[in-house]
Amino acid sequence: MIPLYKPYMPKHLPELDKILHSGALAYGKWGRKFEERLSEFIGDSNIAVVNSFNSAMLVTLTTLGIKSGDAVIASPMSCLASNQPFAAIGAKVIWADIDPQTGTLDPESVRNRITPKTKAIFHNHHCGYPGYINEINSIGREKEIYVIDDAIEAFGSKYKGKIIGNTGSDATVFSFQTVRLPNTIDGGAIAFKDEELFAKGKLVRDLGVDRTKFRNKLGEISSECDVSIPGYGVTLSEINSCIGCLQIDQLDELLTKQRQNAEAWVNNIRDSYPTHIPLKALNSNPNFWIFGLLSPNKEETILHFREQGYYASGVHLPNNFYSVFGPPITLVGVSEFYKKFVALPCGWWFTK
Repeated sequence: MIPLYKPYMPKHLPELDKILHSGALAYGKWGRKFEERLSEFIGDSNIAVVNSFNSAMLVTLTTLGIKSGDAVIASPMSCLASNQPFAAIGAKVIWADIDPQTGTLDPESVRNRITPKTKAIFHNHHCGYPGYINEINSIGREKEIYVIDDAIEAFGSKYKGKIIGNTGSDATVFSFQTVRLPNTIDGGAIAFKDEELFAKGKLVRDLGVDRTKFRNKLGEISSECDVSIPGYGVTLSEINSCIGCLQIDQLDELLTKQRQNAEAWVNNIRDSYPTHIPLKALNSNPNFWIFGLLSPNKEETILHFREQGYYASGVHLPNNFYSVFGPPITLVGVSEFYKKFVALPCGWWFTK
């Protein structure tokens, strides 16, 4: 059966043995090179790599000053990994509804949930399909609250010609976990729009330490270097960074294959399944991490495509089902979307 997800790895990784025996395994030249390559790909120079998506979230929240008791508006129709960090730090997640035709945040629902306690809007781009980016960013600027793009599944997706990470939000968080592109086995990154936030974020990811001042001329820890902000030790290793660098070279080819597969699915669905509707893309070119469709009978459709050799799935359970976020609430758009959404394999590992 063709899987819904599959980790990508280049066939040849000649640099890894050198790194393993180099004596330099922690974040260093490969980490900086990976950041440079990501910056070139996205078109945003303010990118910091970290060792996991969860670390990217914690660094972002700390950098933006979001803490226990603060309110964050988010979509429940996303990966649990996206929203669990809010619960972990004690922030209050306020669920906004989604557009049932896209799976992404409904701007009017977001606007209606803003209160004086709201510190950020967390904008998930469901399964790689960008949401109402201009509208959500506009609300953030109007209300003077941060907008964080959740690109856990959306690396390489484009909105109005710009790649996610360079579309105007205050911060964007990426995942490089095994089934993402690029796949560094585990890892993540944060893109910041503001230079000062970027500088602070780099300190937060490395225990609050400014490495340019940390040691004196003898190589000893300098008493002149103060650590004034809390931080985490979550830099990305040289092994993970090297794997990421080598995969960057393949991304255009891999994403092109996924988009060709999506085009073939659109034609197939139109001709053979007229009651099924391909998921709507909003002024965007998704990365097609999966191919989404809306079905009048979700379970029947999943079983049908599995019988045809494609591992179909509903992917995510709406996070408003989980008690960690508080009492369950009913959201009309979320309920309608979840009842119909089916994901089909669309990845680089097979051709149309």
